[in-house]
Amino acid sequence: MKIAVAGGTGQAGRYAVEALRARGHEVVVMSRGEGVDLVTGAGLEAALAGAEAVVDASNVLSARRKTVVAFFDTAGRNLADAAARAGVRHLLTLSIVGVDRVKNPYYTGKLRQEEIVRRGAVPWTVLRATQFHEFAGQTLDQLPGPVAIVPKAPVQPVAARDVGEALADLVVQEPRGMAPELAGPQAESLVDMVRRLMAAGGARKRPVLPVHLPGGMSSGGLLPTGPGPRGTQTFAAWLAEHHPATPA
Repeated sequence: MKIAVAGGTGQAGRYAVEALRARGHEVVVMSRGEGVDLVTGAGLEAALAGAEAVVDASNVLSARRKTVVAFFDTAGRNLADAAARAGVRHLLTLSIVGVDRVKNPYYTGKLRQEEIVRRGAVPWTVLRATQFHEFAGQTLDQLPGPVAIVPKAPVQPVAARDVGEALADLVVQEPRGMAPELAGPQAESLVDMVRRLMAAGGARKRPVLPVHLPGGMSSGGLLPTGPGPRGTQTFAAWLAEHHPATPA
């Protein structure tokens, strides 16, 4: 099967590409490096020619609501419209667990993306996954000061590799609308994850100040709400793989 992967060089997308190719599928990576721009639409027609299915794991690196919503609105429309013209039979979009419960500028953009997919002409599936193990480091990257002000948030982090495998599984199946939520194997505390990442040498050490945030994050909004598939790699195993100095 010929499958196009938007964001095929990103955290989850690259693992989806790897898994699909290992299973014998013809994969087209859609990224700016490959001459495909979801925002301008450049290269989309050629990339989707002959494709039977599309995985959308695209992303934008911004915390500004206006920027994020504009990206997912424009990119989502361009991809959905081009997929319809190309006769694509399945559009699989990666989203986030809690996107409809936690108030966050990025999540506003992801909800817009989901809305476009649901209203589009191409049969669709949306897979919501929990935060990746890299979430702890991403949180710290947004806090450059001498003290890390970290939200008190229960999370159930999942490995990007596990997400990529799940995308590869789903995209070759029949479209199913909202798929069961994908989460990691066990719940964690974001504050604890941050501290363990620092101890492992994966981030600059500094005092951590836990804070309660309104808007759903601190009250369990990032956790899965029901049964569904679970990844296999724990945060501890991910730390040991990526930061071998992790204490036993």
